[in-house]
Amino acid sequence: MQRRAALHLIGFGILAGVTWAASLRGYMAELAGPSSHVDALDTFALILLPGAVVGALLGAAESVRRRGGRRGWRWTALAPLLFPVLALLPPGAFLAFITTGIGGGAVAIAANGMLGGYAISGRGPLWSRLLAGALSAALLIAGVFAGPIVNPALALTTPRGAWVAVLGLALGLLLVLACSIPHRRIVQAHPWAG
Repeated sequence: MQRRAALHLIGFGILAGVTWAASLRGYMAELAGPSSHVDALDTFALILLPGAVVGALLGAAESVRRRGGRRGWRWTALAPLLFPVLALLPPGAFLAFITTGIGGGAVAIAANGMLGGYAISGRGPLWSRLLAGALSAALLIAGVFAGPIVNPALALTTPRGAWVAVLGLALGLLLVLACSIPHRRIVQAHPWAG
């Protein structure tokens, strides 16, 4: 029974991760405007695949959390680092990141998820959660204003610009919620539970 529940949570995590990553790809396409293009490496291997893996890891973390935790399970809090690691792997990507900042969005996405997840978890010193929350909020706000900066056609005063801003903000907040899983308190199993 526990194995089936674990598989359900991991499967849900994969589905949620792929859905989130596909939505992120749509957000990125809006930011890029007409110059956006879809290819197998960038879209499938560097966005959708890590979305599925991060979702699976967070689903597994929720399963372990519900069963009372186990040694090392909180390391899954680092799962979002898969986004910038894979984004910076292709030849020339790291150099482009250092010299132009291209790829910095993947770093910001992972940082927002991890900082915000910790901030809302209710665990850890209050001062550190407040600091993490402030940094996450700053990244979310920067994401809202990124649209008009990157693509002037996405001014927040236009319906399309407002929609893209809402999409980016919703994706950021959803990642924060998912990334809080490894930080949450474990569910204490009752001694009589099988």
